[in-house]
Amino acid sequence: MHRRLAEPWTVERLAREVAMSRSAFAARFATLVGEAPLQYLSRWRMTKAAQMLREGSASIDDVAAAVGYSNAAAFTRAFSRVEAMGPASYRREARSAP
Repeated sequence: MHRRLAEPWTVERLAREVAMSRSAFAARFATLVGEAPLQYLSRWRMTKAAQMLREGSASIDDVAAAVGYSNAAAFTRAFSRVEAMGPASYRREARSAP
């Protein structure tokens, strides 16, 4: 999932990648990582999106696509829930900080 962040991952697809049943994979993942697979994936996507916004020059649309969102509006809503501000505001604040 880290190498193919934009993939439309489901627990079933992730389990297939490692030749496990869906329930066994979900349980093992939660035990090892401490959270459910899709919860982890969402958090990781937002972490990578924040990094791209701080350090890169990609458009919001390109960042959204890179982290697995089919449109900027859905990405903006998800990002805003996590960061309490939209991606454009986050980029401006991050770049203006000393």
